[in-house]
Amino acid sequence: MLQQPQPPPLPAVRARCAGCRTYFHAAQGVTELPCPNCQMPHVFSLDPAAIRCPACKALVNCPSKLAKFPCPQCRVELDVHVDGEDVNELLNEVEQDEDDGGMAGETFTDYRPAKLSIGPLHPDPIVETSSLSAVQPPEPTYDPKIKDELQCLKTLSCLQIETLVYACQRHLQHIQDGARAGFFIGDGAGVGKGRTVAGLIWENWHHGRKKALWISVGSDLKFDARRDLDDMGASCIEVHALNKLPYTKLDTKTVGVREGVIFLTYSSLIASSDKGRTRMQQLVQWCGSKFDGLIIFDECHKAKNLVPEKGKKSTRTGEAVLDIQAQLPEARVVYCSATGASEPRNMAYMVRLGLWGVGTFFSDFGEFHDALEKGGVGALELVAMDMKARGMYLCRTLSYKGAEFEVIEATLDDKMTNAYKTATEVWVDLRQKLLSTISLLPEKPNTRLLWRLYWATHQRFFRHLCMSAKVPTAVRLVKQALREDKCVVIGLQSTGEARTEEAVSKYGSELDDFISGPRELMLKFVEDYYPLPKKPELLPDDGVKELQRKRHLASPDVSGKSRARKVAKLLHPSDADSDEESETASVPESSDSDYGPEGDESDAAASDVESSDSDYDEFQKCEICSTEEERENLLQCSCCGKYAHQSCLVPPIRDIILKEWACNLCKNKTVEYLPPGTNIIEQQKSYDIAVDDKKKILEMIRALDLPNNPLDDVIDQLGGHEKVAEITGRKGMLVRAPSGMGVVYQTRNTKDVTAEMVNMNEKMLFMEGKKLVAIISEAGSAGVSLQADRRARNQKRRVHLTLELPWSADRAIQQFGRTHRSNQVSAPEYRLLFTNLGGERRFASAVAKRLESLGALTQGDRRAGPSLSAYNYDSAYGKRALMVLYRGIMELDPLPVVPPGCLSDRPDTIKGFIMQAKAAIASVGIFKDASHDDIDPRWLSCHIDDKDIHDIGRFLNRILGIAPETQNRLFELFVNILDLLVQKARIEGNLDTGIIDLKANIIKLKGTPKNVYVDQMSGASTILYTFILDRGVSWELANTMLNETQKAGFGSSGDGFYKSKREWLGKRHVILAFQSSAPAMYKIVRPTTGESPRDMHLAELTRKYLKVSSLEAAKIGWEDDYEASSKRCMHGPKCKLGKFCSVGSRLQEVNVLGGVILPVWGKIQMALSKQVRQIHKRLRIVRVETTSDNRHIVGLLVPNAAVDTVLEGLHWPIELDD
Repeated sequence: MLQQPQPPPLPAVRARCAGCRTYFHAAQGVTELPCPNCQMPHVFSLDPAAIRCPACKALVNCPSKLAKFPCPQCRVELDVHVDGEDVNELLNEVEQDEDDGGMAGETFTDYRPAKLSIGPLHPDPIVETSSLSAVQPPEPTYDPKIKDELQCLKTLSCLQIETLVYACQRHLQHIQDGARAGFFIGDGAGVGKGRTVAGLIWENWHHGRKKALWISVGSDLKFDARRDLDDMGASCIEVHALNKLPYTKLDTKTVGVREGVIFLTYSSLIASSDKGRTRMQQLVQWCGSKFDGLIIFDECHKAKNLVPEKGKKSTRTGEAVLDIQAQLPEARVVYCSATGASEPRNMAYMVRLGLWGVGTFFSDFGEFHDALEKGGVGALELVAMDMKARGMYLCRTLSYKGAEFEVIEATLDDKMTNAYKTATEVWVDLRQKLLSTISLLPEKPNTRLLWRLYWATHQRFFRHLCMSAKVPTAVRLVKQALREDKCVVIGLQSTGEARTEEAVSKYGSELDDFISGPRELMLKFVEDYYPLPKKPELLPDDGVKELQRKRHLASPDVSGKSRARKVAKLLHPSDADSDEESETASVPESSDSDYGPEGDESDAAASDVESSDSDYDEFQKCEICSTEEERENLLQCSCCGKYAHQSCLVPPIRDIILKEWACNLCKNKTVEYLPPGTNIIEQQKSYDIAVDDKKKILEMIRALDLPNNPLDDVIDQLGGHEKVAEITGRKGMLVRAPSGMGVVYQTRNTKDVTAEMVNMNEKMLFMEGKKLVAIISEAGSAGVSLQADRRARNQKRRVHLTLELPWSADRAIQQFGRTHRSNQVSAPEYRLLFTNLGGERRFASAVAKRLESLGALTQGDRRAGPSLSAYNYDSAYGKRALMVLYRGIMELDPLPVVPPGCLSDRPDTIKGFIMQAKAAIASVGIFKDASHDDIDPRWLSCHIDDKDIHDIGRFLNRILGIAPETQNRLFELFVNILDLLVQKARIEGNLDTGIIDLKANIIKLKGTPKNVYVDQMSGASTILYTFILDRGVSWELANTMLNETQKAGFGSSGDGFYKSKREWLGKRHVILAFQSSAPAMYKIVRPTTGESPRDMHLAELTRKYLKVSSLEAAKIGWEDDYEASSKRCMHGPKCKLGKFCSVGSRLQEVNVLGGVILPVWGKIQMALSKQVRQIHKRLRIVRVETTSDNRHIVGLLVPNAAVDTVLEGLHWPIELDD
């Protein structure tokens, strides 16, 4: 019998080993293969159904419908259904754990100056991110002139003196483009930046530099600047408020400002006089071109958006900050902000740091920004560490120890839920009315402006409604805090002042009750912007009949759109319709619009021509050639009365006598714009219907049962202004009338307190305890200190409620800093209020995103972290989840999860939800009606613009306008999809988790660290560390872990030791599992690699493992694995990778690059880009602590295979042992 021939081998792929650089071939179908020479594994593609060949160790795709097939690499027959499938899963678990690298650790560590010991301790506990704490600043070489004074008077703490020394030391250097180097104070709110700045001014004063510019966010902060200088003992230095000075030269005899501090705001920096003289010119002239004094950019996050997000413009403030630095290159620049470097984009104005430009790896800020964007959170950490190591940056923050954070859900009651639902219906009805009205208008309005106003009003309306829904919960929490002998600060952003002033001007200063901000918003939009057709001018009855008769007499030989356009262009401006909306209707649609462009409406704009009053003049002008002619030689339009030469018409009319003639404009108007049979009376009827529709909508809005303005409502329920301190930007307010009937509008200032000082007076009343509740807005509270200050009479603990979160997390940090500052008796309690509406979390999303970058709350206090970071949806994964959601609802793809409230075995419930969701999303303008034949029929008559499919902000804004039940189900579906994508990314090792703690029982340094690069300007080094980690867990330790868990009461019936169901290398592997904080999830501990960074679901655990009932049997298996893993990897003694493989091994070698990174960024990126595994191409920041001497190292994790490439790029001699 003939033997069946083997199938021919598949074509091979030629590859080059990233380790030994030799070439080898991999057959098609192989997804992973170790290099035949050095055994380094190489991945060619990924397939979850792949199996590993036991002979050549290749990971191979499984052909469908085959039980057995030959390995395409070595031709050994493989069995698809052997136990290798489960073994592969077991190996994958361990490999994924090693890719994750470790556990995300605590972010903050206690702070003490590393190399300075001058000055007293700071009055409050100060912490620093542990990534920065592992970096040493340069050696201090600057000796302050006021050193003796500081030691004697103790006006600055040790950390403030440290900032002064390093800033002055940095100012002695120049960056590569020749400008003087700047310094960045990144201390958090309340640490004492103002006192530090005063110390810098005082130090420079002693060096003869007696001019300084102090730029901040509010003119009120001038008093704080004066106080800080006085506290420093610098009362001789005058502080001049620029807004009180004329635009003339400051050093003239009349003005007399020759030295001292010019205090100004960022808005003043871009101000100009009526005569055209700018504050910028004035300041540069006062300083002089050789000015080498201080420029303080206090709260410099106000200069952000110099490089704005796509689709937005640069701010004038950002450009001005850049300009003044360019005009004064020798100035000593100090940037001060707790949030200035929270995003790479916001660093664009920090040109004096020298991180990009001449002499750096990044030619301009664009390259620097792109590199950081690609690097994620880890790249930002690297930049901060680099700046500290080079002596240009310090960033400390008040410890949040003692502060409490709680997210409180303010559930809507039935009344509010009904009001909300009714409001969504009115908004949908209004949108439909607008769409139908616009489609019927002969002259299209500026729809781009109209829809932008509509959606902006829509967003504000529901945001106010959400804030109003939280008022009952806020009032309850305030009263509870007061009963507990605490005082309360309530934070909000919008005061509703504009709506109040409009209502007062409309209804008078005496009202029956507080106004409803949402209602007034909607009323104003409809009253001011609801489009109506142009009101027709009615003719006498005979005139109407004459118009209808002439309309049918127009000769077909003299018609044509081209001639109408020509006449329109030659019309005198006074004759054309000058309505503003008609003029702007031809503006192309911007990217912000939700609807397509209307096209060029210039014909319509010019179609209404004023009637002529010169019918009886002997000579008339031809409207086309503009020459005068006897009236009898011209054609006169029977409708509008205008004249034209017969020869000027296109085509010309010659030798034809017309008794009646209509010009093309009138013919267009009567034939095109008016359907057959339409007359001027019907136009009037259409106008009356549109006006009636508008009135009905206004009546519907007035009938809505909407809550009052939240600010006024809260103050009223808490006892009025006699009990509540208001620190906001509004000038007037509504208060209860003395009789108790109705409310009265009055200004906030009184005879004794001017408008400029009203907020300072309110703050004083709160700090003295005369008022125990304060309400703050950003406009009124910038820089204000409301903490439980030891110097103040009111030392009750502060409870800080966020009734309304700020628009950005930068502002949230500033608001939180009002009540958490230095020299306080107690830390505040933070209560973050959200409604149970999914859409409102849009405002928490921006906050959580920024806090994650800042490391301020979400990572700083692990108790606070999970609760707040759970609201961070505006991320790469959030955008992908949104796309999956939209495509699922449009039925282009199946939804990856079962929608809430649906059953997987009931397809009709899922179908019903999809139809409901589709209608809801269409009602808020995200889904559009399909009007093109090329639309995929599965879209079912709706589509979505490409720019909307990833727009998280628009999604979360718009769904606020959906009824609560549908809104919450839709949002829950989005979150479930997001969780699924994040979990998948975590399993695949692609999730950017920031800094990772490498954990092991024993961590020791191998050999001497290598100094691979030295920065010439600062002397800071780049150092390569090699560590040996022993990750094993002994039987005794494992047993202790299990017993402690059960003693603490956290145990469950599933806790215990498990054995794998499948054998690997002749034995079953033992693990320890105990329940984690998440339901049905278990922590896994292995004898070889310790605790897994990923939890395992109970279903997966019981599928792969069997619980061991005998402790003795578990002990034997555990100790066997523990001992074997000290000598080899999990692949066994025949592993071809040999000593290079550490999968499942107790001992692991890790390389970390610490110190300055930016100067060698390019070399590192190049080395990482050559790595085969995707996880190794990503920047990963790790933290290592040696167990013998507790030495902390934070740096970039360098894969073993990339070490040689990095060293080659830095021209470091490679040793054979490496």
